[in-house]
Amino acid sequence: MLVALTGGIASGKSTVARRLAELGAIVVDADRVAREVVEPGTPALARIAEAFGPGVIAADGTLDRAALGAIVFGDEGARLRLNAITHPAVGERSRALFAAALADDPDAVVVYDVPLLIDEQGRGRADEFERVVVVSADEETRLRRLVGLRGMDEAEARRRIAAQAPEAARLAIADDIIDANGSLEHTIAQVDALWPTLRGVGGAA
Repeated sequence: MLVALTGGIASGKSTVARRLAELGAIVVDADRVAREVVEPGTPALARIAEAFGPGVIAADGTLDRAALGAIVFGDEGARLRLNAITHPAVGERSRALFAAALADDPDAVVVYDVPLLIDEQGRGRADEFERVVVVSADEETRLRRLVGLRGMDEAEARRRIAAQAPEAARLAIADDIIDANGSLEHTIAQVDALWPTLRGVGGAA
């Protein structure tokens, strides 16, 4: 069973991913994959250097994220060029991880923990998955978490939220919704209630 787990920043998605892993899911972290595909020696890193110049490569050969960020921040064209390099690499690597996990155990529940399953226009990879689980929290709850728990200033928090796909677009592709506005216990209880469904469908596939 191949499941996409998505949600906006500070929605509680990481909490849900951890609980699914505790229950037995194999969790593939999209952010980790995104770091792996730009490690020294990778084709994606070479293409980034070619596109944005040698200044985005640190002295130790790793990607200088601050330098790259300074180039793409506020520059839509640069951001799209970067995405055209990284997104296919992340897709290829993640699909290989899914295939390996399911080859090892065809009844496994493989969860792709991904913040950007769809873009602002609703385009993305949702149709690759047998089930899409969306972790949902309203904007005020997410702002409170970003400012109160992560120490982000409110303007930056609002910018980060606005930069992602709107909540309505995520909910439109959801097969299951975890309401993470409440307590941790309430969120975990919903994950626990969903787990037998994921296992049952996985076992029947």
